[in-house]
Amino acid sequence: MRDALIYDALRSPRGRGRPDGALHEVTSVALSAQMLDALAARNGLAGPVIEDVIWGNATQVGEQGGCLARSAVLMSGLDQAIPGLSINRFCASGLEAVMLAANQVKGGAGEAYVAGGVEMMSRVAMGSDGAAIAVDPRLAMKAGFVPQGISADLIATEHGFSRTDCDAFAVESQTRAAAAQASGRFDRSLVAVRDLNGLPILETDEALRPGTDMQALGALKPSFKEMGESMPGFDKVALMRYPHLERIEHVHHAGNSSGIVDGAAAVLVGSAAFGAAQGLRPRARIRAAARVGTEPTIMLTGPVPATQKVLAAAGMTIADIDLFEVNEAFSAVVLRFLQAFDADPAKVNVNGGAIALGHPLGATGAILLGTLLDEMEARGLGTGLITLCVASGMGVAMVIERL
Repeated sequence: MRDALIYDALRSPRGRGRPDGALHEVTSVALSAQMLDALAARNGLAGPVIEDVIWGNATQVGEQGGCLARSAVLMSGLDQAIPGLSINRFCASGLEAVMLAANQVKGGAGEAYVAGGVEMMSRVAMGSDGAAIAVDPRLAMKAGFVPQGISADLIATEHGFSRTDCDAFAVESQTRAAAAQASGRFDRSLVAVRDLNGLPILETDEALRPGTDMQALGALKPSFKEMGESMPGFDKVALMRYPHLERIEHVHHAGNSSGIVDGAAAVLVGSAAFGAAQGLRPRARIRAAARVGTEPTIMLTGPVPATQKVLAAAGMTIADIDLFEVNEAFSAVVLRFLQAFDADPAKVNVNGGAIALGHPLGATGAILLGTLLDEMEARGLGTGLITLCVASGMGVAMVIERL
């Protein structure tokens, strides 16, 4: 089986996911097309040299509906002979797209793919697709459905993370992200978003809150306490699955949860033969990838078993990984990862994460891959691991090896 190689990774800046955010005027298809054009220009891609564009987004309705991937190809300057495939694994869609592309390359079904994703959360509201697990009573009752914020609070309660623990993690995320932005750690992957006249709309991530401290976060009320304790009583649903707990401690709020933002990212994945033909040098090899399903009420614990599975597939241990990107959906998700593996916090999310920078659902996995690869190159490190929790109780993970 052939190696799947990463030749390039780029992303848009992340804009605040609300009507006054810098990217609100940009549609999902337009932002996707800009990322495809930037990737093609940066790597000299011309003609039908790409087998397919695999594009993730989590809310596939309205302007993000249809086959957004094909629409983006047609809006971009890519050859119209290149098809497109839209996929949805919720928050992991961007990384799942890369995983699917890698499998195609490994299996010989084409020499090169573009993979990534988009989410314009200021334009297409999260949950506006009316997902069955949330709205179908039979499924919701069978699965023990609760909103993700309740799941995050359940993780904190189950594994002993206090409000102080979660807030301290969030402060560190903001501190690291602000330092990374100021020192240009994101610059290699960033592509400015431009208007129809070519003028920049947004050139850098705009959701950061530099100077965030424990006092500021301590003033915020728990975001999920009311929905947990009032009807329809989501806390009671969670406690039916976890009856050994007396109550759910509500510790998460807007300051220690991922930010709602707009953004897109693209990754060029190909074979060695593709690189030789195009005169491109690969930056990394995808060593292993894994997906898991997990208990759907607690929902967000997937990074732990997904990491265990991907390490087994790679023939590695946690000690063999030089650097980690664990998506900061909520503070407790990453705190649980650190706890489960006794991982070194100095190796995890070294440039901050989604709490500071935001989480454009369909794009985040591809963004994290690029962020990890850039930092591995900057530090001269050899191996990295990306992992994300996923709605409905899933997890994904990937190990990459720098070349």
